[in-house]
Amino acid sequence: MSKKEIGIYIIKKILLFLASIFLLSVIVFYISRLAPGDPLVSYYGERVEKMSPEEHDWAMEKLGLNESVSVQYVKWLSNAFHGEFGISYKYKMDVLEVISGRVGNTMLLGGIGFVLIFTLALLLGILCAWHEEKWLDKIICQVGTVTSCIPEFWFSLVLILFFAVELHILPSSGAYTIGKEKDIADRIQHLILPVTVVVLGHLWYYAYMIRNTILVEVRADYVLLAKSKGLTKNKILFHHCLRNIIPSYLSIMAISVPHILGGTYIVETVFSYPGLGTLAYESARYKDYNLLMVLCILTGIVVVVCNMIAQTINERIDPRIRQ
Repeated sequence: MSKKEIGIYIIKKILLFLASIFLLSVIVFYISRLAPGDPLVSYYGERVEKMSPEEHDWAMEKLGLNESVSVQYVKWLSNAFHGEFGISYKYKMDVLEVISGRVGNTMLLGGIGFVLIFTLALLLGILCAWHEEKWLDKIICQVGTVTSCIPEFWFSLVLILFFAVELHILPSSGAYTIGKEKDIADRIQHLILPVTVVVLGHLWYYAYMIRNTILVEVRADYVLLAKSKGLTKNKILFHHCLRNIIPSYLSIMAISVPHILGGTYIVETVFSYPGLGTLAYESARYKDYNLLMVLCILTGIVVVVCNMIAQTINERIDPRIRQ
């Protein structure tokens, strides 16, 4: 590609990114406003029930909720361009300050889960492909299929019941025990169950994908040629087949981030883990509009960026996709 073509390509990507985020913000803003419920309850609590009609109107005007949805969106968008996203109705704090206190927990849980998923998926995929149609491959495939079909929220409750309620060996909720914020061992204990659910909920899906991708490579013509030259099965698999699937594997990793992030949000909610997932649930439940908007935008940015990275990798693998 020439410099001009590269410039046009980058501009198109940026415009697509901005258009996607803008469309997401419009949809989330309107749907959240049109959903039933009173946002004043989140801000004022039970005092809302004792408010007179005049006090209720004054409270709505104070929060800027007395105007039409379109006017509210224009004002929100204008403030967002200046880095002002408002305050959280529930926490009475700046939205970004609330999120900054939780994003680290989600990155820790999701990051550990992501690394374990794709490390174990690659190992399982290679193991199954190496023992194709043998007893080990069949057992792993059957067990993996069963675990991948178990709903994450149900699996979380089973683990809580067994390890926290019955055996009392692992905590059932939270990111740490009160007063032990800096205790690494305590934090690891609180991560074991959530990470287990995140990993087992996604592991086999990607392991099976890698297994099938390797088997496609194994049946390629160049492998037959390599066998005729006397290359061992070990060398063919690890020096040729595995090397050829790495680019597509990186593409799968990029596009899977939103999938794993969504699963992490669900797990956080069940385990009352103080991350973005729990925060998103609370903001939707309590009509905390400002907080909900920023969380949706952040999640949307992650989804769009990861999809673009995956698309770019695929275009490098096969330039015809760019057309």
